[in-house]
Amino acid sequence: MSETRFGIGKMRGLQAPSFIAAMPPQARGIALLLMALALFALMDAAAKTLGTRYHTGQVVWARFAVNALVLVLVFRTRVPVLLRSRQPWMQFLRALTQIATVTLFFVSIRYIGLAEAAALTDLNPVIITLGAALFLGERLGPRRLAGIAVAFIGAMIILRPGAGVMHPAALLALAAAFSYSAGALLTRALRGDTVATSMLWSAVVGTAFTSLALPFIWQPIAAGDLWLFVGMGFLGTAAQGLLIRAFAISEASALAPFGYFGLVMSSIWGFVFFDQLPDRWTVLGAVVIVAAGLYVWHREAQAARGAQQAPE
Repeated sequence: MSETRFGIGKMRGLQAPSFIAAMPPQARGIALLLMALALFALMDAAAKTLGTRYHTGQVVWARFAVNALVLVLVFRTRVPVLLRSRQPWMQFLRALTQIATVTLFFVSIRYIGLAEAAALTDLNPVIITLGAALFLGERLGPRRLAGIAVAFIGAMIILRPGAGVMHPAALLALAAAFSYSAGALLTRALRGDTVATSMLWSAVVGTAFTSLALPFIWQPIAAGDLWLFVGMGFLGTAAQGLLIRAFAISEASALAPFGYFGLVMSSIWGFVFFDQLPDRWTVLGAVVIVAAGLYVWHREAQAARGAQQAPE
């Protein structure tokens, strides 16, 4: 789980591979986004593996701690300056939503498949659209409301409440979609802080809070698992960097339809590492969610074009 939408800007030191750098900017941004989503899904696979051997809190701590370490090494002497926020309480609340999102998602994938969890968290684009209307005053017409309703029907198809097949952990993945969306809305509301500031606040607050639980949940890490802990953190950091670069060189509206590629990669990694394939109901629900999300994106894109063309 990560910031795949909203509030993404430029960040120094992120360079694309040479074959990608030769692409036109729009195509380059799409390529970087696809790489980022593949790495995020691989990070989730590592977290699922570690979650069967260690307390989830310890896994979440490693996710934030390695991220913080990498960012400190990247920014070095600029860290104290970058941590100065114009809206510290907003950054703090946003960091808490990220802790909640990662924790909820990592707990859920201990018990359900990666594809199932990813499909449920892919509700976040329509939740963000609904939240922007409720809390940020953005316009929400009947067609977008219909798209949001259809997306939640897709979630119910996956969950199948009352059918006796739903694992309670699936509700945690659904909750992760809401906490992620809350963080995205807070990111929209932030004013005056750089992307680097937001990244550092998330990593530092996440590390600090999860460290409080370590004395109660710590298990010695086996030598053979150390690379998984470190690799998980590096995968998340690398994916975040690629994502930021993608949104820096391409329009968000062009990248949005490709955001569901993460669901494909979660299905692939779930099969490769855990021999898990989504059942037909999960596939059907995922198709409904993706279709509804793309429809809502299409309506938003149309509205944005109409606003740009309207005479002043």
